[in-house]
This record gives sequence, C-alpha cells and structure tokens, in this order.
Amino acid sequence: MAKTANSNKKKSNYNHFIKWFWILFASGLLLCISIFLLAGLGAFGKMPEFDDLENPKNDLATEIIASDGKIIGTFFRENRTPVDFEQLPDHLVKALVATEDERYYEHSGIDARGTIRALSYMGRRGGASTITQQLSKMLFSERPKNIVERIKQKFKEWVIASRLERQYTKEEIIAMYLNKFDFLYQAVGIGSASRIYFGKDVSELNIEESAIFVAMLKNPRQFNPKREISKKKSLGRRNQVFKQMEKNGFISTRVKDSLQKLPLKLNYSPEGHSEGIATYFREYLRDFMKDWIKANPKSVNDLGEKEYYDIYRDGLKIYVTIDSRMQKYAEEAVKEHMTNLQSIFDKQNRKNRLMFVDVESKDVERNIKRAMKRSDRYRMMKKQGKTDKEIFASFDKKRKMRVFSWKGTRDTIMTPKDSIWYYKSFFQTGMMSMEPQTGHVKAWVGGNNYKFFQYDHVKQGARQVGSTFKPFVYATAVDQLKLSPCDTIPNVQYTIPAGKCGAIEDWTPKNDGDKYGGMLTLKEALARSVNTVTARIMSKICPVPVVQLAKKLGIERDILEVPSIALGTVDLSVYDMVGAYSTFANEGVYNKPTMVTQIEDKNGTTLYQNVPDPKDVLSKEAAYVTVNLMEGVTQSGSGVRLRSTGKRVTKVNTGYPYKFENPIAGKTGTTQNHSDGWFMGMVPNLCTGVWVGAEDRSTHFDLIAYGQGASMALPTWGLYMKKCYADKTLHISKAEFEKPANLSIATDCSKYNKGNTEQNQEDDDLDQLGGI
Repeated sequence: MAKTANSNKKKSNYNHFIKWFWILFASGLLLCISIFLLAGLGAFGKMPEFDDLENPKNDLATEIIASDGKIIGTFFRENRTPVDFEQLPDHLVKALVATEDERYYEHSGIDARGTIRALSYMGRRGGASTITQQLSKMLFSERPKNIVERIKQKFKEWVIASRLERQYTKEEIIAMYLNKFDFLYQAVGIGSASRIYFGKDVSELNIEESAIFVAMLKNPRQFNPKREISKKKSLGRRNQVFKQMEKNGFISTRVKDSLQKLPLKLNYSPEGHSEGIATYFREYLRDFMKDWIKANPKSVNDLGEKEYYDIYRDGLKIYVTIDSRMQKYAEEAVKEHMTNLQSIFDKQNRKNRLMFVDVESKDVERNIKRAMKRSDRYRMMKKQGKTDKEIFASFDKKRKMRVFSWKGTRDTIMTPKDSIWYYKSFFQTGMMSMEPQTGHVKAWVGGNNYKFFQYDHVKQGARQVGSTFKPFVYATAVDQLKLSPCDTIPNVQYTIPAGKCGAIEDWTPKNDGDKYGGMLTLKEALARSVNTVTARIMSKICPVPVVQLAKKLGIERDILEVPSIALGTVDLSVYDMVGAYSTFANEGVYNKPTMVTQIEDKNGTTLYQNVPDPKDVLSKEAAYVTVNLMEGVTQSGSGVRLRSTGKRVTKVNTGYPYKFENPIAGKTGTTQNHSDGWFMGMVPNLCTGVWVGAEDRSTHFDLIAYGQGASMALPTWGLYMKKCYADKTLHISKAEFEKPANLSIATDCSKYNKGNTEQNQEDDDLDQLGGI
C-alpha cells in the first residue's frame, strides 16, 4: 500500500510539474506574442509605417559626374551614394554573410539558434543579431539611454526585421544594409566608402578590400585601416573574415593563407567639401546649383507654395564637362610649378618678411590692417562686442595653428598677424582648360589649395592681363583692315595725341629696354610683344571696335575705350580670357564656357539639359590669321621655350625642356612691375589659360627673368600639356590649325623672319603701360 501511495504521489508530482511547465511555457509564449504585438502597435515607441519600409528615409548625396564617368565630388549632409545589389562583388556578399550572419539565407529575420546560443552563454560566444536586425536598428532605432530602453528596442528590431524580410528580398536587404552603414571619414554606405578608401567603384573592389569593409562592420572606428592606432586591429579582423570565409566554404585553405599574408593597402581619396579634386570648380558648381534650384522648383502646390530641390539630400546627379584625368593633370602641373616658383621667390627674399617692393612701410601696415578686418577672427570678435584695440591686440598673441605649405599642411606656433604676412607671401594661380568646339571646360584650378585659399582665381578674380590683350587688337585690325602677318611696320616710338581715339592725354608707350629700330612684320612684332607696333595698329582702328570685339568674345566686364587697353591695362579673369581665345581656335565661332551638361533626379529623370548656343563673331579668315600670328609667339617669340630641347632659360621653368614640335598658338603677358604673369596657349581642340601673381600686386619678383609670364605661367601650361599628350586616351590634337579654303591673306612670312631666335628666347615680355 505504501509503495502504491508513493507511486501515486510521484505521478501526481510529475503531472503537477508538467502542468506548470506548460503553464509557464504558454505564459512565456503568450508574453512573447504580447510583447511582439505591443511592439508592433507602437507601445515601445513609434514603429515605421508600410511606406517607411518601402522607402526608408535616407539623405542621398548629390553626385558630380565628370565627362569620363568618374564621380569627382559630392554635395551631402551624409555622403551616401546608393548602389544596387548587382553592383556588389560576389566576394563582398560572401564575406558579409560568412562573418556577420552564417544562416542568413535560412532564417526570416531572426536567427532562433543564434538567439538561444546568445542567451545560454550570455553573449560570450557571439551575439544573435542578424543582418536584417542590424539594418532595422540602423534604419529606425535611436541610441538607447539605459538597459530597459535597449530591451524594448530589441523587441522593436525583431518586429521590424520580420517585416523587412516579408517586404524585401535577401539581396535587397544586403544592399540596403551596406548602403546605410557609416564607414567614417564621410563615407556613408559602401558606394562612398569604396571611392574614399580605395579610389574605385564598389564593383571594382578585390577580395581583400571587401574583407576590410566587412571587418569594419563590427566597429568602424576600432577596426579602421585609415587610423594609425587601429591598423593592426584592422589587419587582424580582416584576416578573421578570411577565416570565416574558409569555414563556410567560400575560399580554400590555400587561398585563405595567401590572402592573410597580404598587407593593408589603401588609396585614400577624401571627399569632404574642401578635399579631393576640382575643389574650386565644385564651389562654383554649388553657386550654379543654388541659382538653378531657385529657378526650377521641384513642385508647386495649389496655394502656390514652392518646394525646392536640396542638393544635400535629394541624390541629384550633375553631369559636368570636367574630365577627371585632365583635372588631375592640371592640379599636378600647378603644384609642381608653383612649388618651384615659390621656393625661388622665398630664397630671393629670405632677408625680407615679404617683398612689398614699391610700397612705403606705412602703406604696408595699412595693407595688413585691412587684411585683419577681413578675417573671420575680426568678424567674430566684433560680434562679441570687442573694441578694435582689443581685437588688434589679439592678432599679436602666439597660438597653435595649421598652415599651408607646398610640402603639405604643417603645425606651427605663430601670431595671427604673422600668419597674414605668411599667406601674403604666397603666389596664387588660376588655370582653366576648354574645348573650343563645344565650350566644354575640361579642367579648372582656382588656386593653390581650397582649404586655405578660398578665393577662386578662375572666375572670381580679375587681374591686369598685359600683352595677352594684344591679340584682340590684332584680330580687329585683321578683320577691318585685312592686315597680313607679313605686313611690316617701323619699330619706332609712336604717339597717339590727346583727343585721338579717346586718348585723354598724349600716349607714347615704350618698348622694354627702349629697344627700337628697323622694320618688323606683324607676326614678329606680336611674337616679341613690341609695344610701338601695337600702338600704331591701335591708332589705325581706335579702341571702340576692339572693345566691341572683346564683348562679342564673351567678355562682360567694363573696358575703357582708351588707347592704352592695347597693352592690357584692363583687369579680366582667366574664365573670360579662355572663352575669348577659344573663339580664334574655333574658326571665329564663340561658345560660352559650359560646365554643366545635364542634371538628373535620383530616379534618373532629366531635369536640365544644356543647349549649345554658338555665335559667329569673326570670319574664318580673320580667326585663322590671328591664330597664325599667335603661332609666331611659340615659334620665335616669348613662348619659344616650349620648343626648346636644351637647358632651361631660368630655374623657374619646371619640366623644361618641353620639346613640343606640334603647332601651338599662344601669348605671354606680364604686367608692370611683374605683378601678374599670364600664358594663353592653344592647340586645335584645347585652349588653356594660366595666371600667376600674389594677392597684393606689390608682392612680386624684382627681376624680369623670373617675373615675366613666360617664367611665371608658361611652365604650368607646358607641364599640363605634356601630361595630356602622354595620355593617348584624351586625343589632344597635334595637328595644324584648320586653314580656310581660298584664304586671301598671306600668312607665310618666312622671308621676313630675320629675328634672332636665341635673343627672342631671352626677351622679356614686360609691358610699360601708359597712363589712361
């Protein structure tokens, strides 16, 4: 009996245990279901609507796409360039799945096995967060403030993950995840990250580069290959990715072993608003887009309220004429020559803080004080209510700062006032290259470095153009008087009296060095930039038709109708000059410089299409003869060093000898006191202009050998063209300029060329400007 009673008691206890097990199990299940239902209903915080899942809210960067298809920059709040799954390399996807979610293709958003393992071992053997859960966390969850909020957030992630799995394919989820992840250094999403870390499109990533990105998913800061402090950890984590790929059968042991031996390699190409290539052009483009957006609203509602595009969020695509290869060559040429030029200037002025050659000391101080008042420091302190005395005193206190140098940014300690002196000692430059036949601008370098010098010397800046204005005078004379390059004019001083051709007073320009005598052909006179000959030509045509031609050539700035403009007293921009000169190479047809060809929205719908508007300005005959005149500059004049195969004329000629043998039309320009150096150079399908000078015109070389346009600006042009010609994919012409049929003006002046080429090579191009 006792045995039976014990048996019944045990049976009763077992039944009681089973009963409570199922009660607890059912309660736990019911609790989980309730929690999921509550989370789904928004009890733990707002849940996304169906439309939010369909179209997650992401800020999309506007892409700037060069004519050769390369993305040269972006406008962004978040620098995100979305990519489709089809663009992702297979090894990237395999590395991701093997490392982050081995059963990705088996679960429906929540990995039950992984969750049980994580709970059983309290996370010591890895977490249970799937790729889908990680995506849901990135898309819709804010950072939790405490453990309770994190638990509630986890339930929300599970609900959202299950909805994402129902809404999207596995491939779409992977693409969304990689597009959303922030890889740091303004690389939001795998598309931007591929360009920034490796300088290539995501589809071009190799397996070790893909593994580096997958390694960063665990912690983009701790395993970042860019940071010196984390490179070792990045390498170790990358090799762990290879191990996971081997474990999951994606690569063999032999391949894993060989990959693990590879070092970390980056091609870091930052894409900040002041970093990367074409920074000055991108700032011009930002202003262009502001105007375009204002004139082209996205929509207008019934009340007449306008909604505008946002270049930082709407993911527009701006197709520009810049060629990324030519832009790179232009920036390299500028850096190479300007580094050399600045070094020579600094050595010559080692004893002087700054070479204010023609300015009294009191004017120098006044100049520096004006610069102080234009500074951010002055404006900020003025807003704080500080007096001028307090503000100026702050400019004399030393502090740590980072300053520009041609050898790279350097950390130093100096006073803000000394930093003004320091920056004023730098020569600046502006360079633009354009295709005459289309007006497409192929390269744009607005200065030394946009981070430190934000004034654009291509379009914003205007400086005295010197002898580069003379071809406009010659072109007008050829067009009106049918003058030939072979016509001869006496090289003697000539006066345009007051009252004639708009002269306010007698105007008698001098040649450099007071060199006169003999007869010169027009071609020889322009080649050697002889002022007396230009003055005689101006007296025959007068300034009004010259100014009219300049306006037709796209120059919008006011030009005084006085004789002295013949020698380039007018201030013009590199943009103006390249647009005008291109007309000569394009057989007299003017094309306005074009920078944007097309704008699309994020869906590929065309919002803007450029329509060319060519204008006939000169006859083909007059344009060709003007080009022929300018060819003399590089054949026997101030630009002849482009032809030289011997030793450099001065130390300024970076990349010398250039050894060009093809037809080149050009013109050097040097203003009074050598403050501005110019070179305009053309081949049949490319026109490029370069200006060099300091911020203050009183800062300049003391010797003409260094301060002339042939030394200050021409070397940049020579270096750039050498690089362009070396790249056969660019197809830069080496052909003759096209000669019009039935040309009635003689251009073969070989029998007149009696000038000494060696002497001409040494001749400077200084314009002794007369008064206005």
